[in-house]
Amino acid sequence: MTATRYLYLARHAEAAPDDTGLSAAGRRQAELLGQRLRDGGRWFDAVWHGPLPRAAETARIVAAALGTEPVQTAAAGDYVPHRDDVPAAYQGFVDQFDDDGGAELAAEAVRRFTGTADGDAERHELVVTHAFTIGWLLRHALDAAPWRWLTVNQGNAALTVIRYAPERAPSVLVHNDTRHLPDELRWTGFPDALRV
Repeated sequence: MTATRYLYLARHAEAAPDDTGLSAAGRRQAELLGQRLRDGGRWFDAVWHGPLPRAAETARIVAAALGTEPVQTAAAGDYVPHRDDVPAAYQGFVDQFDDDGGAELAAEAVRRFTGTADGDAERHELVVTHAFTIGWLLRHALDAAPWRWLTVNQGNAALTVIRYAPERAPSVLVHNDTRHLPDELRWTGFPDALRV
């Protein structure tokens, strides 16, 4: 027996310039994300995060608002999830990153975070992660070509929600939602050219 899983994906909040944690704006983004999730009235069965300080601090702030403890996993880390058969227009971007075992971590993220939940109770899980990992899990839900993770952008502290219901295709319910952030905190994490 399986039940519906709701996977909430949040990119970490804005990092401090030295990348040792969050900036003051990032801490406020994380607080607002935590308030939004808490005020939504859902119980979260798990809050996962990657090992880098910006994701860990974001997860601690959000989890405190939810009254739970976050759990670190490398599968929610910052890595290049797929680098084979990338169109030429994207190859230079991908080549600037070392091969850090991202394909294995991406496969683990799919195993750990996607699909229906075991048992008969709905499951709600939050993963505080990075733009590449969210792009990978989003393209997986849409059954898009593996390289399409490159074509999806996420803002800091933005929320994406994917539903995995029994006997149905995954549904992307929300992507890159920042309505919990005021205008001055809404576009961090995006290059200026992508702000609309």
